Amino acid sequence: MRENDKVAAWLGVEILEVRPGYARMAMSVREDMLNAAGVCQGGATFAFADFAFAVAANSHGRVALAVSAQIYYPAAARLGDRLVAEAQEVNLTEKTGLYEITVRREGDHALVAFFIGQVVRRPEVFPLS
Repeated sequence: MRENDKVAAWLGVEILEVRPGYARMAMSVREDMLNAAGVCQGGATFAFADFAFAVAANSHGRVALAVSAQIYYPAAARLGDRLVAEAQEVNLTEKTGLYEITVRREGDHALVAFFIGQVVRRPEVFPLS
């Protein structure tokens, strides 16, 4: 899936684990991801969490499209930080799915972002390979 997602490829996302309703991945903060304050730009962190969300939501083999997402940034990520996103399915129905995604700094496990997303599930098959 990463090869087909140009943003995830640009972020340098490394997929660590995927199973139905779950995804775990890593990303390192680069200089071109920093904002004017010298910390990781919120959009880069959001895109990372959003990709984990997409992988977990589509892991059942059906197309799942985001209909809402909300994110909180309790701590900053800095240049060189390796971040780990973990997406967990909270609720799944025939038509919708609800997911919770945490983004933590590797090492001290500080919570960098907390993301909640909802998808609508389509009947089309999503290619898992």
